Amino acid sequence: MAADVSATTAPNMNLKDNDHGEASHAETVARDDVFGDITKEGPNFRNVGFVGTIILMMKTQIGLGVLAIPSALCVLGMVPGIICLLAVAVITTWSGYMIGAFKLRHREVYSIDDAGGIMFGLPGRIVLFTGFCLYYVFNSGSAILGIAIGLNAVSTHATCTAVFVAVAAIVGFILASIRTLGKITWLAWIGLPCILAAVIMVTIGVGVQDRPAAAPQTDEPWVSDWRVAGSPSFAEAIAAVSNLLYAFSGIPGFFSIVSEMRDPKKYTAAMVICQGGVTVVYGVIGCVVYYYCGSYVVSPALGSAGGAIKIISYAFALPGLLVTMTIVTHIPAKFIFVHILRGSRHLTSNTPTHWLTWLGCTFGITLIAWIIASTIPVFDSLVSLIGALLGPVMCVQPIGAMWLNDNWWKGKDQDEGTETNSTQGAKGKTWKWMLLATWSVFLIILGTFLMIAGTYGSMRGIMSAYAEAGGSAAFSCKDNSNSG
Repeated sequence: MAADVSATTAPNMNLKDNDHGEASHAETVARDDVFGDITKEGPNFRNVGFVGTIILMMKTQIGLGVLAIPSALCVLGMVPGIICLLAVAVITTWSGYMIGAFKLRHREVYSIDDAGGIMFGLPGRIVLFTGFCLYYVFNSGSAILGIAIGLNAVSTHATCTAVFVAVAAIVGFILASIRTLGKITWLAWIGLPCILAAVIMVTIGVGVQDRPAAAPQTDEPWVSDWRVAGSPSFAEAIAAVSNLLYAFSGIPGFFSIVSEMRDPKKYTAAMVICQGGVTVVYGVIGCVVYYYCGSYVVSPALGSAGGAIKIISYAFALPGLLVTMTIVTHIPAKFIFVHILRGSRHLTSNTPTHWLTWLGCTFGITLIAWIIASTIPVFDSLVSLIGALLGPVMCVQPIGAMWLNDNWWKGKDQDEGTETNSTQGAKGKTWKWMLLATWSVFLIILGTFLMIAGTYGSMRGIMSAYAEAGGSAAFSCKDNSNSG
């Protein structure tokens, strides 16, 4: 294991600029295998505490995905839907655990592409670098779309949807340009309660109202048509599972969060608290909303209650959706920024190169995300595509490979300890090792299946959405807050 890199004080040290050899008298407050020397004159990239870590993780998870869970249960049925939700929660919790374990063993790792480089060399780094960028750019695009839907709902479609998409992108760019996750934590403290309040409001609203907004408005008594088990086609079912995977899409960003923690050893506890809380919230909200709305649940779920509740819930949700966009834009921008300036004094100092590079990264991510949000303006289809095409590549397959990389040649007492030679490891495999090795291989196979099958199902859904009469089109002005 690499040496511990938690913050160390080293006052009044003369540092050497590894770019040009120029002397700097900045006071070093920490040394890090990723960020190098962190000084008081530059941004502190190692300043996220334990509670802040939990809040950031939960806000990274609880955002757009929770709004698609009731519709996923509608497709799968109540019982299969909850079983799939719990299965995805278990898999992603294990993924989150392995991210922390891998980071502690390889302190130089900042993101998943660094892990890919360790496991598979340059090809692995390139594939996961590309996948990570695409994954979070699409996440940012869906966040912009979510904000535009909220603005349409609150304003009762006061202007063209394309205008709301542009406004969301501009505000998101400004907030995402805050340089450290430590400073973004205070935004997460605002965003998390807001999005929770909004979904709880809708959950209560659909329970006390006579019928959901999308149901036929007749004088006959309303009886929900929720089902214990659905009867979807293969494409519909796998797309719904992709929606559930998307709900836990914050997992790849945990690499960035643990890299900015003051004490990375507390990561696992924070991650378990986050995942437990997120799973409970998803299960309760998904079940209640689907139970009362049945087949008339809409996606995003905030529109299910309709009327005043829809407007008020979106008003509460907008700060939360904005913080979600801030985080999912900041993380890929920081990812590219670190790769460009890593090993340079500009990474942790307030130089013009530092600022131009950083703002260029946040602007570039926002621009591409705006294009995505404008060209795929159907929320359910977009989140399903992200969860299917990129979710397994980020959340499932590499995690199995990480465990195999670090544990393949370890003996019976080496599951988490020091390494032994290959001969000892081969002779000393235990049932625990065999179980975890089998689990890791299973994750790789499962992720491959979900990626291929889920992408097929999601593309079918997108084509169907475009084929429907009156469906939303690219760069559309049509109100997208009433989609089902």
